[in-house]
Amino acid sequence: MPRPTTTFDDWRPRLLALCDELCRDTRGALLTALDKGDSEIARPQGRGEGDWTYGLDLPAEAGIDAWLASVAREEPVSVMTEDAGWRHFGPGPSPDEEPVELAGFDHGGPRIAFDPVDGTRNLMTDLRPAWTVVAFAPAGDGVPMLSDVTGGIVAELPESRARTRRVLSAERGGACSFTTYELESGERLTAGSLSTDDDDRADHGYFPFFRYMPDLRPATSELEAAFFDRLERFEGADVRNCYDDQYVTSAGHLVLLSLGTYRMIVDPRAFLAERRGRPTITTKPYDLAGAVVCAEAAGCVLTSPAGAPLDFPIDTSTPVSYVGYVNAGTRRRLEPHWLAVSGAGGPAR
Repeated sequence: MPRPTTTFDDWRPRLLALCDELCRDTRGALLTALDKGDSEIARPQGRGEGDWTYGLDLPAEAGIDAWLASVAREEPVSVMTEDAGWRHFGPGPSPDEEPVELAGFDHGGPRIAFDPVDGTRNLMTDLRPAWTVVAFAPAGDGVPMLSDVTGGIVAELPESRARTRRVLSAERGGACSFTTYELESGERLTAGSLSTDDDDRADHGYFPFFRYMPDLRPATSELEAAFFDRLERFEGADVRNCYDDQYVTSAGHLVLLSLGTYRMIVDPRAFLAERRGRPTITTKPYDLAGAVVCAEAAGCVLTSPAGAPLDFPIDTSTPVSYVGYVNAGTRRRLEPHWLAVSGAGGPAR
């Protein structure tokens, strides 16, 4: 078996190329369905390991299957998707044979988690873009943690009206690369590093509390109202200019945080579900992991609801809540108010 390549820099070019292919296939399926008036892309096709699979998800899942079969001919790799969970493949006994399934992670190759279409519900109705999220962890003998992830990619899957697409990528400890492309030609329009500002303002921006599940909306709204009451009383915030946005994609949340459009984002679903002792639909690790690496490289701060460092296993089942701040100064200013209203504990700053 060939010696595997296990660094993010080794794999980044082919992962970015895969994201380009997934964009072409997914957006092609969307445009074809819109032209024909075909609603099949918005129909549930079955329940995968992590979430429902809709018609729009199928081209991306097929694309990753084909990519996995291709790369595993050359070297061992573990790949996770929300539909299939973790799979392990490597080269067959001879170069002309199909790759073979491996027993587990202990093969010396990388561990790569994909959310092929994060934001399916937005994109299948042509409402807002979705994102392909990639989290790369080097070789290891088990399911990686977020803290094991050394590289991330978040690549836009634009809706029909778009003419450009955005791609973020980062190696942990490095800069966040931000590139825009013209959709039709694929021409690169801009390229550089993404870095958040140092403004810690408490108003005149988006500070959403994500309340996707109807049964959690009252509890989420109570937290939100109490939080903004504190900002008004203690920070002098003009709460008429604290805007809300309910964008159904975790990766999209962190892209907007990295761009400075969001000043803070709270996803309290898993936190509230645990508090009341009832399960709900939450963010999953594969939705978030690669986007966390990019957002932190851009200067954002991501924490657990209690203010602890964000960490979780990269699997299809662990429920995740998080709080995101556009920069460290915003965290210092706003986190004490979140901790006060949530009762989540953790150090005040």
